[in-house]
Amino acid sequence: MAAFDGVVFDLDGTIVGNMEIHAAAFQEFLRRHGLPPLDAAMRARIDGKRNRDIFPLVFGRDLTPEDQQRYSHEKESLYRDLSRGKLEPLRGLDPLLSLLEARRIPVVIATSSPEDNIPHTLNEIGLVHRFPHVVRSDSVPRGKPYPDVFLAAAAVIGVAPERCLAFEDAPLGLLAARAAGMTCVAVTTSFSADAFAAHGAPPDAAVADFEAYLAGPGRWLAAT
Repeated sequence: MAAFDGVVFDLDGTIVGNMEIHAAAFQEFLRRHGLPPLDAAMRARIDGKRNRDIFPLVFGRDLTPEDQQRYSHEKESLYRDLSRGKLEPLRGLDPLLSLLEARRIPVVIATSSPEDNIPHTLNEIGLVHRFPHVVRSDSVPRGKPYPDVFLAAAAVIGVAPERCLAFEDAPLGLLAARAAGMTCVAVTTSFSADAFAAHGAPPDAAVADFEAYLAGPGRWLAAT
């Protein structure tokens, strides 16, 4: 894999393996509202999307802005409560960030995570200072799988999208990064490499964590 001038990270399931906690929070939310539990098919449809795009799917109807805000607050409060003291950065993230910093390669987060969750998650893993740039899907016209958040992330760090490397854990996110023109690495914390391909999002590389990336397709970073 060639060298890049910027790196874009998804947050949930990519920087931190927290999707099972999100799933547990969502299952509790669904139980409270008498809705059927998540299955693999629904996970593939919603993972990576913004809450404003998720809730109409799970409720099967249009929602008022007030309902959207109330449901989002309820579900994300459950996530923050369940995840407190339980989050760790994905293996290999710290050495990867150190290598990128040594090469002066800027990094940015492009996430569908709601605003309150971002400082919570980054503070829980002790890395808020390592990610000075964050772009949320809620701040752009269209969420993933559209490329808007990745294009905005590239603009924030001043790097052309085709010179950016993107890490994503969900097929919808990978489709968004690819639509932006980025090289895409799938982090298989939530979906297997075969699952990405099955959803029309075969990655340029697939790794279990960042340690595996550095040992394989990321060897360019250690080259002198």
